[in-house]
Amino acid sequence: MKLTMAQKILQAHTDQEITAANQIVQCEVSLVLANDITAPLAIKSFTAMGADAVFDRDRVALVMDHFTPNKDIDSAEQVKFVREFAREKGVTHYYEGGDCGVEHALLPELGLVAPGDIVVGADSHTCTYGGLGAFATGMGSTDVGGAMALGATWFKVPPTIRVEFTGSLGEHVTGKDLILFLIGQIGVAGARYKALEFCGPVVDRLSVEARMTIANMAIEAGGKVGLFASDAKTLEYCRAHGRMGAVALAADPGAEYDRELSFDVTGMSPQVACPHLPENVRPVEELADLAVDQAVIGSCTNGRIEDLRAAAAVLRGHKVSSRVRCVVLPATPGIWKQALKEGLLETFMDAGCVVGPPTCGPCLGGHMGILAGGERAISTTNRNFKGRMGSLSSEVYLASPAVAAASAVTGLITHPGKL
Repeated sequence: MKLTMAQKILQAHTDQEITAANQIVQCEVSLVLANDITAPLAIKSFTAMGADAVFDRDRVALVMDHFTPNKDIDSAEQVKFVREFAREKGVTHYYEGGDCGVEHALLPELGLVAPGDIVVGADSHTCTYGGLGAFATGMGSTDVGGAMALGATWFKVPPTIRVEFTGSLGEHVTGKDLILFLIGQIGVAGARYKALEFCGPVVDRLSVEARMTIANMAIEAGGKVGLFASDAKTLEYCRAHGRMGAVALAADPGAEYDRELSFDVTGMSPQVACPHLPENVRPVEELADLAVDQAVIGSCTNGRIEDLRAAAAVLRGHKVSSRVRCVVLPATPGIWKQALKEGLLETFMDAGCVVGPPTCGPCLGGHMGILAGGERAISTTNRNFKGRMGSLSSEVYLASPAVAAASAVTGLITHPGKL
């Protein structure tokens, strides 16, 4: 049988023979993770099972990134509960404080994910690691608690949609624009419990960081996973981040797909997802002159060094509009230090941005950028549901770092080329 990427990875982790999509298989996992919101529930489930120890202290990651630095007493209690569990069970990869970053940027940076891995996390954007060729997916905290104890879980083998991007990307058009465009085409349920497998000459030219941005938002199309073949760029990324022995991985030629899509993206404009769904996508030009109150640059989608460089290139020599708050959150301490070394943080601060610590912060309406009633934000985050970043009467527009930065300068949703 010719295997898709999803089938090939699952097959490598199970003794059962995979013969078709939608088959139920039991697989050993490579890494289990949870954060300060979801880990307490997973730990309670773990304890209720009667488990005494995690399956492998080196293959459980607990990352305190959502409401940290602790924004209130409740968040402090959540983190304390997880910290005590990590110490009691000897969990190697517990991250809080100065060594903590946004989980889906931090774990690849630490070399904890590689092609062919199966990663399950109590966070829907665990699918980010598909950018490295890993079968990575979000699960409920109860299932993650079970995986922490057993080192295994079950999957329904997802059918796969093959997505090919051809042509060439114009200036200021990025991986974020590609995934927003795709979601606009197929909708937020277009890939429900299916794998999205990305390919084509445009994909081949993308950086690994851009691929992770695309994989990150596979869930916004309903996808179980978003997958990229691991190539020379992937292997170099793994080596650079201390993960030796990574291997190239791709679907078999002739593998059977549920659906095949192809898009020529030559001439595409930067894309913006309008409230209140990621599928409500329009070219940036159609939103010109729409005023914004806040711009957010960061998150597990677009808080990597490549993203900060793009935003800084737009902001350099400009000032943020007096009517806009521009919040910049590098996704990890390593990215923060690299941005400092390159002078990017100085560029942001000279422009009038607020530069904060590595945290999810405003993405989920946590802290450090909550919207008031009637306010409008343009953000590099991944969701724009009603009330996502604050008041139920606020609005969030999703865009790339360059578009967010340009909009911060003008106070209006703006194509970066206009500056």
